[in-house]
Amino acid sequence: MTIAQSRPTNDHPTPHLAAGFPDGSASDSPANLAFDENDLDLALDPEAPTTWNLPVHEPDQGHRLDRFVVAHGPGLSRMRVQALISSGEVRVNGMQADAATKVRLGQTVTVIVPAVVETHLIAEAIPIDVVYEDADIVIVNKAAGMVVHPAPGHPRGTLVNALLARLPDLQAINGTIRPGIVHRLDRDTSGLIVVAKHERALALLQAQFRDRTVEKRYLALVDGHPRTDRGAIDAPIGRRPDRPDEMALVSIPRGGRNALTYFRTVENFAKHTLIECKIVTGRTHQIRVHLASISIPVTGDTVYGRPEPTIAVGRQFLHAAHLAFRRPDGEEMVCESPLPADLQDAINQARH
Repeated sequence: MTIAQSRPTNDHPTPHLAAGFPDGSASDSPANLAFDENDLDLALDPEAPTTWNLPVHEPDQGHRLDRFVVAHGPGLSRMRVQALISSGEVRVNGMQADAATKVRLGQTVTVIVPAVVETHLIAEAIPIDVVYEDADIVIVNKAAGMVVHPAPGHPRGTLVNALLARLPDLQAINGTIRPGIVHRLDRDTSGLIVVAKHERALALLQAQFRDRTVEKRYLALVDGHPRTDRGAIDAPIGRRPDRPDEMALVSIPRGGRNALTYFRTVENFAKHTLIECKIVTGRTHQIRVHLASISIPVTGDTVYGRPEPTIAVGRQFLHAAHLAFRRPDGEEMVCESPLPADLQDAINQARH
């Protein structure tokens, strides 16, 4: 087992996280945690259009077209398969079909994956805290305020731009604006993120997220106190129709998706609580939405919590403190990140 830990930023260590969760797992044991498998894509992006012909056998008869391609295709995520279907790149016996089409015995499903479009990413010499690096992966302790990959409104200054300056070959991985990126953190969430350095490592890491063998734990300071010292929040999450950049509890019939968060109390203060969260799903803003839904919003979260922060912290108090998975060479990897200085200062404020 390889254990890596980022450097503490002052004399106050991250609280020891060693109690059990309501799902019965100990916090120092592997747990079934993952980002949504629909966000994962195990296919290697081709340099030229690539075609797969998938015969429908008896066990697959009656299955939805999108689910059939996910199960038998070249490692594509359901979201990507649905996009290919919408663009006419998936055909049944040569004919276009929609995602809900039921496949039949003896049919042939043809999947065409277009060539990668060059992305022209810019390498920038931005300082980053690399906790661990080998020939396959790099683990970064991301600072708050840094976006993970370029997106509309954030073309530069991202973690990907910084990594390209350190790893020029990274741009060739999976041919997108997020080369090597396996999972993400919100801009104002600090903590651990693992990045693949080549295609094989990317596929192996994505498979672990898909199979829910990656353990990710977060520390959050919340306003108020939970009704119980530990619990589970099982409530679907979807986008707010009136504010598409925000998430909310949304019923599944109205477009919400299942979401499950476990939490436990680490330390109580007069008006705040330090808690640890484990996510079983990985919906956008999941921890922030779930905690707000039980009246303990993340301190400093002015979107889902109080409009005026109860502690001078400057951002939401959310930190990805623990990451455990298997490296591509098969070795178990455990990585921990102490609270950064701004969050340690917020703890001191809560204590006094």
